[in-house]
Amino acid sequence: MTESTNISNPDQNQTETKPLAGLRRNITWRVMQFLLQPFFVIWFRYRATGIENLPPESGALLLINHQSYLDPVLVGIGLRRPVSYLARDSLFRVPVLGALLRNTYVMSINRNAGGTESLRLSINRIKEGYLVGIFPEGTRTTDGELGELKPGFIAIVRRSKSPVIPVGICGADRAMPKGSLFVFPKKIRVHYGKPLDPDKIKELTKRGHEDEFVEYVITELKQAMQQASRHKIG
Repeated sequence: MTESTNISNPDQNQTETKPLAGLRRNITWRVMQFLLQPFFVIWFRYRATGIENLPPESGALLLINHQSYLDPVLVGIGLRRPVSYLARDSLFRVPVLGALLRNTYVMSINRNAGGTESLRLSINRIKEGYLVGIFPEGTRTTDGELGELKPGFIAIVRRSKSPVIPVGICGADRAMPKGSLFVFPKKIRVHYGKPLDPDKIKELTKRGHEDEFVEYVITELKQAMQQASRHKIG
């Protein structure tokens, strides 16, 4: 009898078992969390709920309502994995700020390149396991309510084929109102909603159904905001 031996390729095994880059935080992210979390908890009485709704082993697209300049930090501060955002390339040329952005997973985009660059960068980050956060309203609210959504995010949903998570923020508009340079001690809550239904995503992101998909996202975002509001009141 001949004994067969199954010899696998070590490089292939390493590739298969190597964790995705987006599931790990670097030292800069950890230090920022260590410094900011106590302040947020004390000053804003910050709490986040629904974290269990995030996919544990893959990337995802986070659709977030936009209330203040604090929002990107509010969404990422309580997580054990990073959230990647887009920012205009001119910010990366500012001393200190540019280094901070590069080391906290922010993606640099040239606005003259149009939407193709942001689409490519976002999809690549999601494939690498990152949570990619975008604000479909495109601007901050003035009254705390959800504004009109710009449909540009639909292209990322179509191409990435990743989980889509609605994220609701409540109270940030009072902590740092639009136009304010100060942060006030107001209660802030963040709620990560359940992933959007994959079947609905597949159906409603087809050409000609964009308006229906935007309405679906509006409904889910408002529910996430309501959940955040309930925890804020409680």
